[in-house]
Amino acid sequence: MRHYAHDNIGLLASKGVKDRNFAHVFLTQGISEAIFLSGTTGSNAMNFPLYLYPAPEELDQTRHINFDPALYQKLQTLATDAQRGTPDEVAVFDYIYGVLHTPAYRQKYAEFLKTDFPRIPWPESPAAFWATSDLGGELRRLHLMDAAAVGTPTYYPFTGDGNTVVDKPRFADGNVWINAHQGFEGVPEVAWNLYIGGYQPAQKWLKDRKGRTLSFDDIKHYQKIIKVLVETKNHMDQLDAISLN
Repeated sequence: MRHYAHDNIGLLASKGVKDRNFAHVFLTQGISEAIFLSGTTGSNAMNFPLYLYPAPEELDQTRHINFDPALYQKLQTLATDAQRGTPDEVAVFDYIYGVLHTPAYRQKYAEFLKTDFPRIPWPESPAAFWATSDLGGELRRLHLMDAAAVGTPTYYPFTGDGNTVVDKPRFADGNVWINAHQGFEGVPEVAWNLYIGGYQPAQKWLKDRKGRTLSFDDIKHYQKIIKVLVETKNHMDQLDAISLN
Protein backbone atom coordinates (compact mmCIF):
# COMPACT_ATOMS: atom_id res chain seq x y z
CA MET A 1 0.00 0.00 0.00
CA ARG A 2 2.99 2.34 0.42
CA HIS A 3 3.08 2.71 -3.37
CA TYR A 4 -0.16 4.72 -3.13
CA ALA A 5 1.54 7.46 -1.14
CA HIS A 6 2.54 8.66 -4.62
CA ASP A 7 0.74 9.22 -7.91
CA ASN A 8 -0.56 5.79 -8.85
CA ILE A 9 -3.39 3.65 -10.08
CA GLY A 10 -4.07 0.02 -9.29
CA LEU A 11 -6.07 -2.94 -10.50
CA LEU A 12 -8.27 -4.74 -7.98
CA ALA A 13 -8.97 -8.34 -8.89
CA SER A 14 -10.38 -11.36 -7.10
CA LYS A 15 -9.02 -14.87 -7.09
CA GLY A 16 -12.23 -16.74 -7.64
CA VAL A 17 -15.75 -15.48 -8.38
CA LYS A 18 -18.71 -17.66 -7.41
CA ASP A 19 -21.19 -16.21 -9.87
CA ARG A 20 -20.54 -14.91 -13.37
CA ASN A 21 -22.98 -12.06 -12.71
CA PHE A 22 -20.60 -10.62 -10.14
CA ALA A 23 -17.86 -8.30 -11.35
CA HIS A 24 -14.38 -9.57 -10.55
CA VAL A 25 -12.44 -6.38 -11.12
CA PHE A 26 -12.30 -2.70 -10.23
CA LEU A 27 -9.54 -0.13 -9.73
CA THR A 28 -8.21 2.36 -7.21
CA GLN A 29 -6.05 5.44 -6.90
CA GLY A 30 -5.37 4.90 -3.23
CA ILE A 31 -5.20 2.49 -0.33
CA SER A 32 -8.04 -0.03 -0.50
CA GLU A 33 -9.57 -2.59 1.83
CA ALA A 34 -9.07 -6.28 1.13
CA ILE A 35 -12.84 -6.80 1.24
CA PHE A 36 -13.45 -4.23 -1.50
CA LEU A 37 -14.73 -6.80 -4.00
CA SER A 38 -15.76 -9.47 -1.53
CA GLY A 39 -19.51 -9.28 -1.11
CA THR A 40 -20.56 -12.66 -2.44
CA THR A 41 -17.64 -13.13 -4.83
CA GLY A 42 -15.93 -15.51 -2.43
CA SER A 43 -12.54 -13.78 -2.55
CA ASN A 44 -10.88 -10.62 -1.33
CA ALA A 45 -9.62 -8.00 -3.73
CA MET A 46 -5.91 -8.23 -4.46
CA ASN A 47 -4.29 -4.90 -5.26
CA PHE A 48 -1.92 -4.61 -8.24
CA PRO A 49 -0.40 -1.09 -8.47
CA LEU A 50 0.70 0.12 -11.88
CA TYR A 51 3.82 1.76 -10.46
CA LEU A 52 6.26 0.56 -7.81
CA TYR A 53 8.08 3.27 -5.89
CA PRO A 54 11.41 2.80 -4.07
CA ALA A 55 11.60 3.09 -0.32
CA PRO A 56 13.00 6.45 0.90
CA GLU A 57 16.27 4.88 2.01
CA GLU A 58 17.06 3.39 -1.42
CA LEU A 59 19.69 5.13 -3.50
CA ASP A 60 17.83 4.59 -6.77
CA GLN A 61 14.62 6.64 -6.55
CA THR A 62 13.34 5.63 -9.97
CA ARG A 63 9.79 4.34 -10.08
CA HIS A 64 9.20 1.12 -12.00
CA ILE A 65 6.29 -0.12 -14.09
CA ASN A 66 4.74 -3.16 -12.43
CA PHE A 67 4.58 -5.35 -15.56
CA ASP A 68 6.68 -8.39 -16.37
CA PRO A 69 9.22 -6.82 -18.79
CA ALA A 70 9.10 -9.63 -21.36
CA LEU A 71 5.30 -9.79 -21.45
CA TYR A 72 5.03 -6.01 -21.54
CA GLN A 73 7.42 -5.83 -24.48
CA LYS A 74 5.54 -8.56 -26.36
CA LEU A 75 2.21 -6.80 -25.86
CA GLN A 76 3.70 -3.50 -27.01
CA THR A 77 5.00 -5.22 -30.15
CA LEU A 78 1.63 -6.81 -30.90
CA ALA A 79 -0.18 -3.52 -30.34
CA THR A 80 2.12 -1.15 -32.23
CA ASP A 81 0.12 0.74 -34.84
CA ALA A 82 1.26 3.01 -37.66
CA GLN A 83 -0.96 5.83 -36.47
CA ARG A 84 -1.28 5.21 -32.72
CA GLY A 85 2.32 4.15 -32.20
CA THR A 86 3.52 1.92 -29.34
CA PRO A 87 1.31 1.84 -26.25
CA ASP A 88 2.68 3.11 -22.96
CA GLU A 89 1.93 1.56 -19.59
CA VAL A 90 -1.34 3.49 -19.10
CA ALA A 91 -2.68 2.33 -22.47
CA VAL A 92 -1.78 -1.25 -21.51
CA PHE A 93 -3.47 -0.83 -18.12
CA ASP A 94 -6.59 0.43 -19.92
CA TYR A 95 -6.46 -2.55 -22.30
CA ILE A 96 -6.39 -4.92 -19.33
CA TYR A 97 -9.26 -3.06 -17.69
CA GLY A 98 -11.26 -3.19 -20.91
CA VAL A 99 -10.69 -6.91 -21.37
CA LEU A 100 -11.82 -7.67 -17.83
CA HIS A 101 -15.07 -5.78 -18.44
CA THR A 102 -15.87 -7.64 -21.66
CA PRO A 103 -18.96 -9.86 -21.13
CA ALA A 104 -17.79 -12.38 -23.75
CA TYR A 105 -14.49 -12.76 -21.88
CA ARG A 106 -16.30 -13.29 -18.58
CA GLN A 107 -18.58 -15.88 -20.12
CA LYS A 108 -15.83 -17.74 -21.98
CA TYR A 109 -13.61 -18.04 -18.89
CA ALA A 110 -16.38 -18.26 -16.28
CA GLU A 111 -15.24 -21.63 -14.90
CA PHE A 112 -11.61 -20.57 -14.76
CA LEU A 113 -12.50 -17.30 -13.03
CA LYS A 114 -14.13 -19.28 -10.22
CA THR A 115 -10.75 -20.61 -9.11
CA ASP A 116 -7.97 -18.25 -10.16
CA PHE A 117 -6.97 -14.73 -11.06
CA PRO A 118 -8.06 -13.52 -14.50
CA ARG A 119 -5.59 -14.02 -17.32
CA ILE A 120 -5.23 -11.44 -20.08
CA PRO A 121 -5.43 -12.57 -23.74
CA TRP A 122 -3.13 -11.18 -26.40
CA PRO A 123 -4.90 -8.74 -28.75
CA GLU A 124 -5.89 -10.17 -32.12
CA SER A 125 -4.59 -7.03 -33.84
CA PRO A 126 -3.35 -3.52 -33.07
CA ALA A 127 -6.84 -2.26 -33.93
CA ALA A 128 -8.40 -4.61 -31.37
CA PHE A 129 -5.89 -3.49 -28.75
CA TRP A 130 -6.51 0.21 -29.23
CA ALA A 131 -10.30 -0.15 -29.42
CA THR A 132 -10.26 -2.10 -26.15
CA SER A 133 -7.77 0.28 -24.54
CA ASP A 134 -9.79 3.34 -25.50
CA LEU A 135 -12.98 1.91 -23.98
CA GLY A 136 -11.04 0.67 -20.96
CA GLY A 137 -9.64 4.17 -20.46
CA GLU A 138 -13.12 5.66 -20.56
CA LEU A 139 -14.25 3.10 -17.98
CA ARG A 140 -11.23 3.93 -15.81
CA ARG A 141 -12.12 7.61 -15.78
CA LEU A 142 -15.81 6.90 -15.15
CA HIS A 143 -15.11 4.49 -12.30
CA LEU A 144 -12.77 6.97 -10.64
CA MET A 145 -15.60 9.51 -11.06
CA ASP A 146 -13.35 11.89 -12.95
CA ALA A 147 -15.27 15.16 -13.14
CA ALA A 148 -14.65 15.63 -16.86
CA ALA A 149 -15.74 12.08 -17.68
CA VAL A 150 -18.87 12.01 -15.52
CA GLY A 151 -19.99 15.59 -16.01
CA THR A 152 -23.12 16.92 -14.33
CA PRO A 153 -26.11 14.73 -15.21
CA THR A 154 -29.24 16.68 -16.08
CA TYR A 155 -31.36 13.54 -16.16
CA TYR A 156 -32.67 11.19 -13.46
CA PRO A 157 -34.37 14.20 -11.78
CA PHE A 158 -35.24 13.95 -8.12
CA THR A 159 -38.97 14.48 -7.71
CA GLY A 160 -41.74 14.36 -5.13
CA ASP A 161 -42.65 16.16 -1.94
CA GLY A 162 -41.18 15.11 1.38
CA ASN A 163 -38.22 15.32 3.70
CA THR A 164 -35.69 13.41 1.47
CA VAL A 165 -35.20 10.79 4.18
CA VAL A 166 -34.21 7.36 2.87
CA ASP A 167 -36.77 4.83 4.06
CA LYS A 168 -37.22 1.75 1.86
CA PRO A 169 -35.25 2.11 -1.39
CA ARG A 170 -36.91 0.29 -4.28
CA PHE A 171 -37.10 0.26 -8.06
CA ALA A 172 -40.48 0.48 -9.76
CA ASP A 173 -41.67 1.62 -13.20
CA GLY A 174 -38.35 3.14 -14.17
CA ASN A 175 -37.96 5.10 -10.96
CA VAL A 176 -35.75 4.64 -7.90
CA TRP A 177 -37.79 5.52 -4.82
CA ILE A 178 -36.07 6.46 -1.58
CA ASN A 179 -39.36 6.61 0.32
CA ALA A 180 -43.08 6.44 -0.46
CA HIS A 181 -43.22 9.80 -2.27
CA GLN A 182 -39.75 10.80 -3.46
CA GLY A 183 -37.27 9.35 -5.89
CA PHE A 184 -35.24 9.57 -9.08
CA GLU A 185 -37.08 9.41 -12.39
CA GLY A 186 -36.13 7.61 -15.58
CA VAL A 187 -33.48 5.29 -14.13
CA PRO A 188 -32.72 2.30 -16.39
CA GLU A 189 -33.26 -0.99 -14.58
CA VAL A 190 -29.80 -2.14 -15.67
CA ALA A 191 -28.27 0.58 -13.47
CA TRP A 192 -30.31 -0.55 -10.46
CA ASN A 193 -29.18 -4.17 -10.87
CA LEU A 194 -25.57 -3.81 -12.13
CA TYR A 195 -22.92 -5.45 -9.95
CA ILE A 196 -19.52 -4.08 -8.99
CA GLY A 197 -17.86 -6.97 -7.25
CA GLY A 198 -20.54 -8.64 -5.13
CA TYR A 199 -22.46 -5.41 -4.62
CA GLN A 200 -25.06 -3.45 -6.56
CA PRO A 201 -23.95 0.18 -6.00
CA ALA A 202 -27.25 1.82 -6.92
CA GLN A 203 -28.96 -0.24 -4.23
CA LYS A 204 -26.21 -0.42 -1.62
CA TRP A 205 -25.53 3.33 -1.60
CA LEU A 206 -29.12 4.03 -0.59
CA LYS A 207 -29.45 1.11 1.81
CA ASP A 208 -26.33 2.30 3.65
CA ARG A 209 -28.09 5.65 4.14
CA LYS A 210 -31.38 4.35 5.48
CA GLY A 211 -32.83 6.87 7.93
CA ARG A 212 -30.58 9.65 6.66
CA THR A 213 -31.74 12.88 5.06
CA LEU A 214 -30.20 13.26 1.61
CA SER A 215 -28.60 16.63 1.01
CA PHE A 216 -28.50 18.47 -2.31
CA ASP A 217 -24.95 17.16 -2.84
CA ASP A 218 -26.06 13.62 -1.99
CA ILE A 219 -28.76 13.78 -4.65
CA LYS A 220 -26.32 15.07 -7.27
CA HIS A 221 -23.82 12.38 -6.32
CA TYR A 222 -26.40 9.61 -6.69
CA GLN A 223 -27.33 10.92 -10.14
CA LYS A 224 -23.64 10.61 -11.06
CA ILE A 225 -23.57 7.04 -9.73
CA ILE A 226 -26.51 6.15 -11.98
CA LYS A 227 -24.81 7.75 -14.98
CA VAL A 228 -21.59 5.82 -14.33
CA LEU A 229 -23.50 2.54 -14.06
CA VAL A 230 -25.45 3.20 -17.27
CA GLU A 231 -22.27 4.13 -19.13
CA THR A 232 -20.50 1.06 -17.75
CA LYS A 233 -23.14 -1.18 -19.31
CA ASN A 234 -22.94 0.74 -22.60
CA HIS A 235 -19.15 0.38 -22.68
CA MET A 236 -19.37 -3.33 -21.87
CA ASP A 237 -21.71 -3.81 -24.83
CA GLN A 238 -19.21 -2.04 -27.09
CA LEU A 239 -16.35 -4.14 -25.75
CA ASP A 240 -18.26 -7.28 -26.66
CA ALA A 241 -18.12 -6.25 -30.32
CA ILE A 242 -14.31 -6.24 -30.36
CA SER A 243 -12.57 -9.47 -31.37
CA LEU A 244 -10.07 -10.84 -28.84
CA ASN A 245 -8.14 -14.09 -28.78
